[in-house]
Amino acid sequence: MEETNRQKKIAGVIQKDLAEVLQADARNGMRGVIISVSKVQVTADLGQAKAYLSVFPSEKREEIIKAVTKNTPAIRHELAQRTKHQLRRMPNLLFYGDDTLDYIENLDNSLGGKDTNPIQNPEILDKRKKL
Repeated sequence: MEETNRQKKIAGVIQKDLAEVLQADARNGMRGVIISVSKVQVTADLGQAKAYLSVFPSEKREEIIKAVTKNTPAIRHELAQRTKHQLRRMPNLLFYGDDTLDYIENLDNSLGGKDTNPIQNPEILDKRKKL
């Protein structure tokens, strides 16, 4: 089902303010970490918002997602304060790691010949299971 204009507007507001909140926290507590909100999806009933976080360096992604999930009530409260004139009710927040940058890097490495060639070394390929 396609998102309505209202869902898109709410997702945009949440994405912008959430990025500001997380980046401010990253500046204060975590040196050398960049957090960006790559996408926010809001459910049709406007009760939940799924936020996809892109973290650099990617090795710290899981650790940061766990920390953000643990602090969800405080983040939700801060967002509610920022959006109180735009939203009646703040949706519940769910956080997910966005790994598209890793995927793009793997594609670049494969296309650039930096990976091992599967034709020359077939052991690196996943073995398919026969049913």
